[in-house]
Amino acid sequence: MAAKTLDKQHRLLVIIAIVMVVGWVSWTLYDSSSWTEQQPGDSEYLQGNRAFEDAHYQDALDNYIAALRVAPHHQQALRGKALSLMQLDEEQAALQTFNALIATKPVHPASAYANRGILYDRMGLYEKALADYQQALALDTEMAEGPGWMTRFFRLQVERPPTIADRAAYLQQELAKPTEQRVLKKPEEDEKQRPYKQG
Repeated sequence: MAAKTLDKQHRLLVIIAIVMVVGWVSWTLYDSSSWTEQQPGDSEYLQGNRAFEDAHYQDALDNYIAALRVAPHHQQALRGKALSLMQLDEEQAALQTFNALIATKPVHPASAYANRGILYDRMGLYEKALADYQQALALDTEMAEGPGWMTRFFRLQVERPPTIADRAAYLQQELAKPTEQRVLKKPEEDEKQRPYKQG
């Protein structure tokens, strides 16, 4: 009886493993845009994305800059450059790049505001962070939900990370308090916040 149960469990684990591998391969092919016609700068941009996902932020930055040399108006590469600079703690350069991205009127402006808000938050400019979070949420109410289960699955995130809506509500609450009572940094929670990938 116990052997049959173990055999069933083994088969179930094998099926789950196969489904996960097929899902991962399918997602990789889709994410690399291998089925769509590439535009100038896309190849370098996609290389930058792979490096960014592997937390090789300097390599990612180099690839995004290479994409922008080929296609100076490549919004996704500009976003990638800004995010890489933010991860490398090059705050002023990241801010200039986010400002440049927002000035181009990106296809997905909400994520640009959300990411600049995260940068302002890290810089301790909480009022500006709150304003950008609120602007992002006004442009795209779905941002309040954070990453979906599929994104969290591929990032190996069991728990839903804090969203910009969570952070905006917290900042609004704390900024309403007298200065000496405010607790604006929560390092353990702040570390869980992830940048937004859309343009």
